[in-house]
Amino acid sequence: MQKDSHGTIKKLLASEKLEDLRQGLELVRNEVIRIGSSEARPLFEIVTTIFYIDPLDRPDLAPILDEAISLIVGFGEWVIPVLVDNLDVGDIKAQFAIAHTLGRIGSDAINPLMTEYKMSTDPTYRSFILYALGKIKSPKIVLATQLVLEAAQSDDLELRDTAVRAIGKFAESIPASNLSEKQHQEFIEQLHANLADTNPGVRAKAVRSLGKLTKYGHLTELEREKLKKLCHLILGTDENFEWDRAYIVRKEAEEALLYF
Repeated sequence: MQKDSHGTIKKLLASEKLEDLRQGLELVRNEVIRIGSSEARPLFEIVTTIFYIDPLDRPDLAPILDEAISLIVGFGEWVIPVLVDNLDVGDIKAQFAIAHTLGRIGSDAINPLMTEYKMSTDPTYRSFILYALGKIKSPKIVLATQLVLEAAQSDDLELRDTAVRAIGKFAESIPASNLSEKQHQEFIEQLHANLADTNPGVRAKAVRSLGKLTKYGHLTELEREKLKKLCHLILGTDENFEWDRAYIVRKEAEEALLYF
């Protein structure tokens, strides 16, 4: 790579102007085509600085963040271990961007993420790993079912919350026929256990994930009928006239009923 081209890209991607950033990404794309992705490690490191953009603070730069993620995905499988290592950077904006990138990479990221999860004892780091796994749209995510079920029982609120959400994301990607009867029952039993959580956010995600199991054909007719009754109980629209006091839980119950 020519030094002047490297310097130009670095300068453009350090800018806060949309047009500069877009031009910089286009130069990176052209350079990767010229030299090959395996030789583009310095460019990879420059592009990932965009992951620190805060889309809430700069919504106008959200498309640039998405373009950077797509560009990194195109670098090839060699970026997976690097991204997994960087998932613990401590900056939540970058962590979310890295998780989204690993999710778009797909099934090749599953085993590295699972290995990293098992090696770590930090519940916050584990939460981001689960978040990344939940972004992977592949039936092979069934490999992580036991991991997510155990995390849904964690004493750590953040990890438990992320795991309960991830069960629903897994349901979107795993065909019903790919789940064993044991896994099927464990998903349902665990989510019902999480419905008794003292935290309304966890309860809401449990209802949402049960709704996803319904939407994507994972429930039998009897299980669907039980969930329907449960949603009416949460909403206070059954004969008991009792309801969950948390609005976010009732909102998820309303949305789950749309799948029937």
